[in-house]
Amino acid sequence: MFDLRELAVPIVVAPMAGGPSTPELAAAGTDAGGLGFVPAGYLAADAFAERLGTAAQLTTGPIGANLFVPQPSAGTAAEIAAYAAALAPEAERYGVALGDPRFDDDAWAAKLDVLLDLRPAVASFTFGVPSADQCKRLRDAGITTVGTVTTLSEARAAVEAGVDVIAAQGPSAGGHRGTFDPAAQPAVEPLEQLLTGLTATFDIPVIAAGGLSTADDISRVLQSGAVAAQLGTAFLLADEAGSSPVHRAALADPQFTETVVTRSFSGRYARGLRNRFVDEHEAQAPFGYPEIHYLTSPVRAASVRAGDPHAVNVWAGTGFRHARAGSVAEIIENLM
Repeated sequence: MFDLRELAVPIVVAPMAGGPSTPELAAAGTDAGGLGFVPAGYLAADAFAERLGTAAQLTTGPIGANLFVPQPSAGTAAEIAAYAAALAPEAERYGVALGDPRFDDDAWAAKLDVLLDLRPAVASFTFGVPSADQCKRLRDAGITTVGTVTTLSEARAAVEAGVDVIAAQGPSAGGHRGTFDPAAQPAVEPLEQLLTGLTATFDIPVIAAGGLSTADDISRVLQSGAVAAQLGTAFLLADEAGSSPVHRAALADPQFTETVVTRSFSGRYARGLRNRFVDEHEAQAPFGYPEIHYLTSPVRAASVRAGDPHAVNVWAGTGFRHARAGSVAEIIENLM
């Protein structure tokens, strides 16, 4: 079993599904002394297996994998249909048809099989935790399990299921919140406060995540008891990242001055740059993940093709202005 307390550099390169995380990014994070992750979200199980296998071949060190835990949709057919009608002008603007707002479990069972087959050093989970039986199967396979939590009660559920490590995600995190309840208002408890509560309550390692973007941020959470700091936004401009040109440009564009938590793109709360789409559609957007994700996907892809950052989710944490271009090794050296 891999012990995160043994990392040469206490930095985890966060799994960023949808493009930014590549096998090269994960391997480079590990080669720099930290721990890199391959996300499974939005991929077919065989594509996930291919990327995880590629990352493992690119480094001799440990690699992590991240899965989305399926939860029931919080949306209704009527609400999703009404949102589709409201988005019709967006589809017309970009010359595409809206996507099919279907529900699926992101190939959960097949991706668990990939973990058990390829056996990465670490497997982390977002939106919930595996069952106690699934955690045991992973542990028996030598895989260290990590449960992403945003509250003390979620952490308790994760520990009861048998995870080996907790990843405490604070409210400043970019991308989707790890909240277990898809319709719950995201927790606003500051990361340091959450971290203090977790380390005082549970006798397992805790990773700190959410809005960390500088050396001072990392030092602060390590002093508060975290065994490592998990950063995502800090690596969006890395040479090895798969971030789109639109995403990269927006992070430095002075027209974008703040991030906002929105469900307008996916039907589930996530933090990204405030843009036109958020301003025009957040009030109408219903819950409904992953249906809304699939509904808006063609518009978002067309926006990227058009070089337009105003109809695509530009996920980023509150510290996005600190993101710098360069290799992963250079970024980690600067952070440390």
